Amino acid sequence: MVAAVELRRPSYFALAALIDGPLHGYAIVQRAGELSQGTVRLSTGTLYALLERAIDDGLIVAGEEYIEGGRRRRDYALTSAGRGELEAETRRLASASRAVGARLRATQKAATA
Repeated sequence: MVAAVELRRPSYFALAALIDGPLHGYAIVQRAGELSQGTVRLSTGTLYALLERAIDDGLIVAGEEYIEGGRRRRDYALTSAGRGELEAETRRLASASRAVGARLRATQKAATA
């Protein structure tokens, strides 16, 4: 498992897509897009590179291949380590947002003067 590191936006939303349970690649792309309100659009190449890194880091596991609708698929699931990294990144982002928001509010009067 990798130590707590900052997740890039695509990785963050791809991992977040797995919070509710295992998904195959196309479903991860769809869910990440929904969760990011359309700001993250994962290409196939980006998604599978991201998934391989996450597997290597112990953040997700890959299930066995299966056929659905004539297509080969494989589901990916978040591990407890992956959930921990996702929680840590969520706290980091929230903390950064609070700090910047506080500075914006504190300097708002000076900016409008």
